Amino acid sequence: MALSELRNKIAIVGVGYTEQGKVPGRTAVSFHCEAIRNAVRDAGIDKNDIGALLLYRHFDAIGGDYDVTAFTVAEQLGIRPQVLSQETYCTRSWLYHVAGMLASGLCRYVVLSYGDNGRSARRSFVKELNKGAATDELAAYGDLSTMAKYAMLARRAQETYGTGPDIWKEIAIAQRRWANINPKAAMYRKVLDDETYYNTAYVTEPFRLLDATPNSDGGRALIFTTAELAKGLEQPPVLIRGFGSSNQPLSPYRLDALDSESAAAQASRQAFDMAGVSKDDIDACELYDCFTYTVEATLRDYGFFRPEEVKEFLSRERLGPGGEFPVNTSGGMLSEAYFMGLTPVSEGVMQLRGQCGERQLGSYPGTKTPELIMCGDNGAVLQSHVSLILERMD
Repeated sequence: MALSELRNKIAIVGVGYTEQGKVPGRTAVSFHCEAIRNAVRDAGIDKNDIGALLLYRHFDAIGGDYDVTAFTVAEQLGIRPQVLSQETYCTRSWLYHVAGMLASGLCRYVVLSYGDNGRSARRSFVKELNKGAATDELAAYGDLSTMAKYAMLARRAQETYGTGPDIWKEIAIAQRRWANINPKAAMYRKVLDDETYYNTAYVTEPFRLLDATPNSDGGRALIFTTAELAKGLEQPPVLIRGFGSSNQPLSPYRLDALDSESAAAQASRQAFDMAGVSKDDIDACELYDCFTYTVEATLRDYGFFRPEEVKEFLSRERLGPGGEFPVNTSGGMLSEAYFMGLTPVSEGVMQLRGQCGERQLGSYPGTKTPELIMCGDNGAVLQSHVSLILERMD
């Protein structure tokens, strides 16, 4: 089957939110279950119709929590899906699993969920140190965290084509402005300006604290089905017009900041080809933004600007509320909530359903009603990527 045959054949029909931010006293499993329950209600389906339950990824249990597995979540929900799955690492293959199971008819409804108590239980993504001792030889070169790995690439981009904090602050401020009008966002009404950005301490140069995504407690879930089954459900279906997935199995220190065959570049080309559209047809982007530079790198690799255009293209006026090219309209992981790839994809769905309140594109002054929204999900250190082009079903 050619990928083009799957154009607009798969739909997202349910989105489940939970309380988010700092929510002490909750387990990660409870957030998964609440998000899935709310997504089921949102879609208007029976939970027993769920044929596959995919947990976005596995984290080590923290704060005295139980280990989170798909078996545990299914048991707590009281369901018996034919398929239970959970990725251990930061590869991004969930969309291929969803497409395969639905297109083949193996399942009628697939749920993808994320849940974590990472903020209240203080999850750390530093794996290179154990009780102060290095766990591998890379620590000798300052490679002490995931942030350090991204920082190396960002520094290379600085030296290669002149990006840097003056650009990244534009991304941080633009997304904060979206969060300022999103009541669900952690940074709702918390204004960010240039002075505050520059006065924030470095955490791993060249990144300041405001270049990095904070942890969140909470959960998020999506329900997928076929376009045919989506007709007549509770919510207006959002179709996946095109998608792509790619992996670049290179160690972070071997990655090139300007690689035309990066995971994001390959995944986006596949998505554009499958959808039969170009970058000029995209009305907004919802992107994985673990760091401000990740937004820049993704938009660059998607082809929205050339490296020499970085200062002209990435401005708060263009990306923020009222701008001609809205990006991360919920505030993104930087300013709304950290639910990895489910933060951008769920926002893309809600925008196309017209359910985003004050920040709704087409209602917010200076914006147009979106027809196509591009979403990106980045894994590891720009090594794994999923691109989606979403379209509302007429």
